[in-house]
Amino acid sequence: MQVDPRGPRFGAAVTTAVLIVVLVTGSWALLAAQAVVFALATFLGLRFAPYGLAYKVLIRPRLAPPRELEDAAAPRFAQGVGLVFALVGTVGYVTGTTWLGIGATALALAAAFLNAVFGFCLGCEMYLLIRRVTAKVRSEREVPA
Repeated sequence: MQVDPRGPRFGAAVTTAVLIVVLVTGSWALLAAQAVVFALATFLGLRFAPYGLAYKVLIRPRLAPPRELEDAAAPRFAQGVGLVFALVGTVGYVTGTTWLGIGATALALAAAFLNAVFGFCLGCEMYLLIRRVTAKVRSEREVPA
């Protein structure tokens, strides 16, 4: 599946705002809600993600068509990484291990901010690196000695 790269970037901007509010308020419930958003995008796909739907309905009709589309696999993987950090942060806040909640939320915020402001998707880059490494390992195994 191909996606408009501006959609995930819009989602990252909304996520950035949500995570800032989480850090300011310490709201585990809001972080858990963000985890649900990440989970929907990870398990159902980007087109079912709430921020993706908002982009599709509210923003995309007002823009020119994208110059290019990108494969959805990398942004979907990035949503999975965000899900892990949101879950760890939620557990931290809920259990009273506030430093864990703050740390995990801050790391997720840094990644979302990089994507929203600079268009640099850290999770997407992780995905591409993992693909390159696993392809290299597979090809080395197939070469006869």
